[in-house]
Amino acid sequence: MIPEELQYTKSHEWVKLDESFVLTGITYFAQEQLGDITFVELPQTGQALEQGQEMGVVESVKAASEFYSPVSGEVMEVNLDLENAPELINHDPYGKGWIAKIKASEPVSGLLSPQEYEELTGG
Repeated sequence: MIPEELQYTKSHEWVKLDESFVLTGITYFAQEQLGDITFVELPQTGQALEQGQEMGVVESVKAASEFYSPVSGEVMEVNLDLENAPELINHDPYGKGWIAKIKASEPVSGLLSPQEYEELTGG
């Protein structure tokens, strides 16, 4: 379950590139490893991030796991639906379970192709 139109990070975030922003969340593999998600600590709108910087935390019945910014830039919007329904990440990690929209401050680089991510996860 690795959508072909997305790019990925080694820390299991997915990235959808748009002309004006980058949409990101955690992958199906990541949410599957975590189990039932019970809480998401979202980044702040307007927050400046460096690529690879911790952006927030996803907590599940099994563990808490940080997630990281796939690009350098500014958080434009966060998915507030996750505050009341964090399980959206389990049910639809590439759709309704998105986490943040980021305006990239530099060209996006260093991401994995779907094939490279599949090799990383043994998918």
